[in-house]
Amino acid sequence: MITIEKQDDLIIVAVISEFTIADYKQFEDEVIYQSCISGRVNVVIDLRDMIDYTVDVAWEDLKFMREHGNDFARIAVVTHDQWQAWSAWISNLFTDAQVIVFEDYDEAVSWAGNENETVSD
Repeated sequence: MITIEKQDDLIIVAVISEFTIADYKQFEDEVIYQSCISGRVNVVIDLRDMIDYTVDVAWEDLKFMREHGNDFARIAVVTHDQWQAWSAWISNLFTDAQVIVFEDYDEAVSWAGNENETVSD
């Protein structure tokens, strides 16, 4: 299940429990709609409460990023799981968006919503 919230030009997606293909299609529709309205979109993907995902979601993610990777400006992934962080970096290969993994939700939202903010190491 997912929830989608919009804050100005920022799309915030929270994945709860299992991430299914129906959830991913809902995410795709929102990104395509927003990119048609405002150009490239900024997204926060909160995976902290994700328990699992279906195999077709992983495949759909690769296809979607190849086709629409240029629709993104910034992608902030919020997770504590190393495998999810690794998966985010793999998706980064298919987009010219800035993709950063965060452990702190508020930092992710702040960075993704502010094109002028940089992340310090």
